[in-house]
Amino acid sequence: MLVRLFCACIIAILFLSLCPHTVTAQESPMHYTVTMKNPAAHIFHVELVYKNLKPGVITLKIPAWSPGYYQLLHYARNVQNFQPRTTGGDSLAWNKKNDNSWTISNGNNKVVNVSYDVKASTQFVAQSYLDEERGYLIPASLFLYPEANIKTPVKITVVPAAGWKDVATGLDSIAGKQPTFFAPDFDVLYDAPILTGNLEYLPYFKVKGINHRFIGYKLGQFDRAAFVSDLQKIVSSSADIIGDIPYKHYTFLAIGPGRGGIEHLNSTTISFDGSQLNDPAARVRILSFIAHEYFHHYNVKRIRPVELGPFDYDKGNRTNSLWVSEGLTVYYEYLVLVRKGLMSDAEFWKAIRGNMMNYENKPGRLFQSVAAASYNTWGDGPFGRTGDEVNKTISYYDKGPVLGLMLDLKIRHETRNKHSLDDLMRKLYYKYYKEQQRGFTETELKAECEAIAGVPLTQFFEYVYTTKPVDYPTFFNYAGLKIDTIPKPVPGAWLGINTRQRNDSVFINSVDWESPAWNAGLRAGDRITMLEGAVATKKLLDDLAAGKKEGESISIRYIHNNAEFSKDVILRTKMEKDFPVSRIENPDALQTDILQEWLKIKTD
Repeated sequence: MLVRLFCACIIAILFLSLCPHTVTAQESPMHYTVTMKNPAAHIFHVELVYKNLKPGVITLKIPAWSPGYYQLLHYARNVQNFQPRTTGGDSLAWNKKNDNSWTISNGNNKVVNVSYDVKASTQFVAQSYLDEERGYLIPASLFLYPEANIKTPVKITVVPAAGWKDVATGLDSIAGKQPTFFAPDFDVLYDAPILTGNLEYLPYFKVKGINHRFIGYKLGQFDRAAFVSDLQKIVSSSADIIGDIPYKHYTFLAIGPGRGGIEHLNSTTISFDGSQLNDPAARVRILSFIAHEYFHHYNVKRIRPVELGPFDYDKGNRTNSLWVSEGLTVYYEYLVLVRKGLMSDAEFWKAIRGNMMNYENKPGRLFQSVAAASYNTWGDGPFGRTGDEVNKTISYYDKGPVLGLMLDLKIRHETRNKHSLDDLMRKLYYKYYKEQQRGFTETELKAECEAIAGVPLTQFFEYVYTTKPVDYPTFFNYAGLKIDTIPKPVPGAWLGINTRQRNDSVFINSVDWESPAWNAGLRAGDRITMLEGAVATKKLLDDLAAGKKEGESISIRYIHNNAEFSKDVILRTKMEKDFPVSRIENPDALQTDILQEWLKIKTD
């Protein structure tokens, strides 16, 4: 008994040391308790005590998606064993109102207990996950909210699995033996993921007097002191741009190796393998990724399109302006690093040129505007459609940062370097978030851009709402730079297909638009059976393509829509733009000032 009490005290002490801000006991009619007694089964068990009810019927719902990830994930599909009871343990009548709603007949009971399980077997940053080593809780996938009363205050108690000592989240904690947290409403709760297990937490650091912490699972081997110093630079560089920090504390949650991250109000969850920090190129990518997710607490959480709030947790929220929310955040992740010396001039230009090449060297630019890509992301995905349809879509992650660069240079040019994109971001933050407590409309965004630039920006916004070819030289010239936009031959012969080997079959993942393979009729999903008379393998195809020259052919037999075809595909040379940037000769004074003040970096 003494041992168990001692262990409980140790857990409480560790929990409090992980909590950034403890509040006194808070009143809430809804109190959830999450347990995980058998982590290997990937099941979270949830118990809800719902008090202060009026007689009649209540409806509880679960979201179909989570803030920050603009795809429907249908969390209700993972809810199992739903059961409402009275405080005495008697079952209450209930029915499934629709896919994500449960209606309970509570009679005259002022308190209802609801229990259910949530399957958590998918390792993804927008999905809850549980195994023998850690639990990752996406609140939107776990906690039911009362229909038409999203603003209900809520408490959450997390009981870690046996042997686990840590629970970390951006939520405020309530002092007690078990880790308990408070959210003033479900919007805040759904924007605050939770990580539990035996975690590592790096030393706190302060920016403008505010505590920041980095906590994670299996962080890897790296120089922790240097990494914390880099984090502090990222936060301070971002805060310098806006001039304000809107939260009381901030938490970086590293959920383990993998891909992806999602921003939140005062936290971010990131896939993280610190051992990659030992490689210089990978280090820049990781810091850029973290800077992106961190800067989102300004740009999208506070500076946001008006459509992104209040959230429609059933259907999602469509907007034409994710090129601002995501695209400009990509641009600012570069600026944040450059301004603190965490990214070199060469690395900056490589990143920007990569965005330009991804956009300009794909046919989607001819079919879809960046505004349309923003609006259609719920169906297309953040990086465009897959399969053959990928050729008709673009990603706002590519065109967006290039538009940010162009708008920045345009504002600097028109105001003789007195204003910049930073001024626009501050204006949107203070006017719409701080003063009016809402997002901006598309009309307001355009007006604010033109007010700061002091001129109409008709040409620039054509690049947002149409597929008009972009005049890069004019915008780069504002900073005394020239950019080569002439397509150049890519070494080697071009076939134009991407394949995968599955068992003894070779399948086509994608086909480049108007490539030799495309023009020959091959499409995504086709199965290649023979190559030059030999049984097809991915290695054979790659070797054949690498050994051929322009004008030579590859004999391909393949199955398309259950019919077999044979084609001799004649290879060509692929032409691509690579957008090298250099200084012009004899720049004028304004061009020189803009280049010096813009990034304080040089070009070759």
